[in-house]
Amino acid sequence: MKKYKINQILIITLFTTVVLIYSCKSNSGTHIKEVSKAESATVVTYEYLYKVTFIELGSVKCIPCQQMQPVMKSIEAKYGKEVKVDFHDVWTDAGKPYAIKYGIDAIPTQIFLDESGKEYFRHVGFFAEEELIKVLQQKGVKLN
Repeated sequence: MKKYKINQILIITLFTTVVLIYSCKSNSGTHIKEVSKAESATVVTYEYLYKVTFIELGSVKCIPCQQMQPVMKSIEAKYGKEVKVDFHDVWTDAGKPYAIKYGIDAIPTQIFLDESGKEYFRHVGFFAEEELIKVLQQKGVKLN
């Protein structure tokens, strides 16, 4: 009987996660418009002084994105000297150019850039801190 309940809980959790991810798609009420060259100039060019730049593209109104906030704060606290953590709310005018620049289809999306500015990893959806740390360690990031 216990195994049946555990399986039922796992199925419900998986279903809920899928629903949350798809409910936060960037086209749910707010559309990302094409950005003119003049507007795209407002996109920040990162200075690659860090081993990794961790870019979180999401929205403060998206539930899985909200769940990423403590993860981002923890990564910044633990790896702040080696990892630049940057968040962009793609449902705002200021964040839309980043959604276009990185070609995102769903939020949250995490993008990891190496010290030369090249993307080396991308993830869509909630990203558990333990798994995220493994991605950072691929580029030699260590605790502060």
